[in-house]
Amino acid sequence: MSVTLNERAYEHARRLAGEGKAVLDERDDWSEHRPSAQQENDFLAEHGYDEYGRWYLGIDDEHPADTKGHYKFPYGDFERVHRCGVLSAESRAAQNDYTDIEVAAAHLHGLLDGSTSPAPRR
Repeated sequence: MSVTLNERAYEHARRLAGEGKAVLDERDDWSEHRPSAQQENDFLAEHGYDEYGRWYLGIDDEHPADTKGHYKFPYGDFERVHRCGVLSAESRAAQNDYTDIEVAAAHLHGLLDGSTSPAPRR
């Protein structure tokens, strides 16, 4: 399995954070704040996989692009970036040695927490 950074989703998350479309919640809130399977299905039915993919920092090339399995590391609720989602993605990426995703999530974490650190180099 090869999971890589979804640059498009990363840029989308950065843009949302810059526009203030973020929820500054706590790490443990993600289980309650992440979209349910039904919310994911409803979003897919209305917007399709292209738009759906913008909400996931990872892409798994072992699965076709028109499947949920293709997208990993969600970070928001289809409207806003959630700090808890970013923290979860950062932690899970580190645990699985997905360095590019970990670094991108860490940068988003810094943006949400008010850090002015430069964007990560990739």
